[in-house]
Amino acid sequence: MKLATLGLLACLLFVNAQYLSEGWKPGQEVHTVTDAAPADPTYTPVETSQPKQSKPLRLSQLFDINRLLTSDPAVAMFSKFGINITERVQLAFSNKLWDERVPLITDHNYKDIIVNEQLTEQEEKDRVWMIVISSTSSGQEGVSKFLDEVFDNAYNETQVAGDLPNVRWGRIDYLNVTHITTKWNIWQAPYLVILKDRGQSLRFYRPQHLRLRPDSLREFLAQEGWTATAPWKSIWGPGGEREWLMDHFATVLTKIYNWTVVVPRWILLLISGTVGSILINLMHKPGKQTAQAVEAQKRSQAQEKQSVEQGPAPVSAPATDSEGGTSGQAALTPKRTTARQRKAAK
Repeated sequence: MKLATLGLLACLLFVNAQYLSEGWKPGQEVHTVTDAAPADPTYTPVETSQPKQSKPLRLSQLFDINRLLTSDPAVAMFSKFGINITERVQLAFSNKLWDERVPLITDHNYKDIIVNEQLTEQEEKDRVWMIVISSTSSGQEGVSKFLDEVFDNAYNETQVAGDLPNVRWGRIDYLNVTHITTKWNIWQAPYLVILKDRGQSLRFYRPQHLRLRPDSLREFLAQEGWTATAPWKSIWGPGGEREWLMDHFATVLTKIYNWTVVVPRWILLLISGTVGSILINLMHKPGKQTAQAVEAQKRSQAQEKQSVEQGPAPVSAPATDSEGGTSGQAALTPKRTTARQRKAAK
């Protein structure tokens, strides 16, 4: 009991005096309770960022080799073998095939860049397009790559010298352009094209027809050596009677290309092999006469096999002559004659 009393007294010693009030005295100001200003809220709600809605992937993106190799499962699989596949893919795609300052002409921008180019009357008369049709993107280094290097060097020297103001330079990737090359009746690469009059005047040159050096190519343009070659004039060419047929044909091939380019190559190989085998079977299918001959041959082989299994037929005894007692075979057998008898007969 005494210990409890001492503990209570010790607690009272530490009590703050503000809790003990002396009460109200006469003349003392009356304290009024006022509403305290609301304190600023200490909690700030965090704005939840809504996930971005991803755009639906196209079929070509699903089979994109770059997207497949850089996906998380592919990166994890290659990392087990110590291969940084992301770095390898970036290195492969960073290799430049040609000078990117030269505008790349495609089926989509051909009319905007060349046909509908904003020019004055004099500029339109002087405008010359030097276009290289290249197949270097296929990965086969050969004449096409060499022609690209000469073309890019000639373009670079022209930019440094600042001459040939009427000449524009362009490049067509043969593997990714269908409508233009089909309309121009080009079925192989590389080619050099001199284009004038907004695409109505075309001159085509194979690499072996020109001196493939940057200075020679620049001299060919400066001296207008292309004027010695007549432009392409044909019923299928620009301004020809059947140009519209080539235009429709090019449009159809472009649509087919746009559909087949999104399909993986192994599926194309599978489909082409199946269709090829069906066509071969149809082409080598035997006709009616051939089928009848084969059936007759099978019947004859079956009859021969049956006769062999039954064995040889029994030989009958020779018939005898009842009067003479001689056999018919002996009668028919010729008699032997001596040399004297033959001489006497003569």
